[in-house]
Amino acid sequence: MYGQEVLVGWCVVLGGLALVGYGRSFAGVTRAQRMVRVPGRIVAVEEPAHDGRKGTGIPVLISFQDPSTGQEFTLPNKDGNELPIEVAWKGREIGILFRPGLPEDFRATFDPEYGRHGVALPNFAVFLVYAALVTSAALTWGYQWALIGAGIPWTVLAAVASRHEIGLAKARLARLTAAPAVPGRIVSVTRSVYTDQDGTLVSFAPVVSFTTREDTTVIGFCPFDVPDPSGSRGREVTVRYQPGDPAEFTLDLSDTRRDLWAVVRFDLSVLLIGVAAVVAGVYLL
Repeated sequence: MYGQEVLVGWCVVLGGLALVGYGRSFAGVTRAQRMVRVPGRIVAVEEPAHDGRKGTGIPVLISFQDPSTGQEFTLPNKDGNELPIEVAWKGREIGILFRPGLPEDFRATFDPEYGRHGVALPNFAVFLVYAALVTSAALTWGYQWALIGAGIPWTVLAAVASRHEIGLAKARLARLTAAPAVPGRIVSVTRSVYTDQDGTLVSFAPVVSFTTREDTTVIGFCPFDVPDPSGSRGREVTVRYQPGDPAEFTLDLSDTRRDLWAVVRFDLSVLLIGVAAVVAGVYLL
């Protein structure tokens, strides 16, 4: 009896929070909805310092306007920004988010519409309610209900996500296979240092510079590992890039193909876990 009271209380509290969150979103007063979202443009690009830290991204200056005052700002993409810019060129468009009245404290984004409605927390609250109900059903009627209750939404979400991700990967491979090739050069190698109880691990991230056939100079982190990354500075490479979006480039099509198949294998394995859970649950009923 006590367990049921806890379950009811849990669902009521979280359900109430979800309703409040959805209500705030409907009224347009969530923090995400109050954010000012404006277009920006990269106006200057620098090469990352050799042996510098990768987490800072490509050093750039971004220009944008505060619509409330009409004032123009040209500011660096600050260290610690939620979106380290990993591919940049002069003139690249980028979204800018900031709280009203605080344009200097901006965030850069390549998807200004993401999270616009501010329903991430209400959605998570609904998920917790559903998880509580599935757990209660499993404890009351048997663990096979947990397999069915968790497996069905898992399978549906995995199927939708897999179709989307695999479609994107295949389209990217097709574009890069048909893309023009231009010479490039690795101009610097940044590093990331990870320290834990087992010791220190250093990973290297080469930065390549290339000029497109449209005469745009692009600087970006190599999308895949290169041989001997720590000693690759100054190495001449061949770059395939997407003319409409040079942020999409590769130094090795075979790496891109392997990445595609890795995406396919992972998505199918996630999907099969959900299917197996549902089948097992139904079988054990």
